[in-house]
Amino acid sequence: MKGIYILIIKIKKPINIKVGKLGIINFKKSLYVYIGSSQNNLEKRIKRHQNKSKNKKIHWHIDYLLKNKNSEIIKILVSKKSKEYECITAKTLNKNNQLINNFGSSDCKCKSHLIKIKEIPILKDFKSFNQNWY
Repeated sequence: MKGIYILIIKIKKPINIKVGKLGIINFKKSLYVYIGSSQNNLEKRIKRHQNKSKNKKIHWHIDYLLKNKNSEIIKILVSKKSKEYECITAKTLNKNNQLINNFGSSDCKCKSHLIKIKEIPILKDFKSFNQNWY
């Protein structure tokens, strides 16, 4: 299955992580939303993100964050929508939230695909207006 996904990530305590060419990023204790896509095997991509193995090869910006012991995926939403909805979703969720500049968006023109949120209800509002998420 191909599609797009949203990872809801909890950062348990403040951390500083070197994220490839982006440099060191300070992540506050908070909730973050990451929007991604897979055009080949969505299930495999999500399992890869859930893998905390020290041997996991770093490929994407999100790998740096998820490899840290103080980050935890607490919820995953998926949709069979096409790749262009990855950016539409990111732009929709970017409104009125704090962006982590250039994170996860090196292959598009979005400002970011990682957003710091205050609480999960923002996603309930988002889902009510954007069907086909499960």
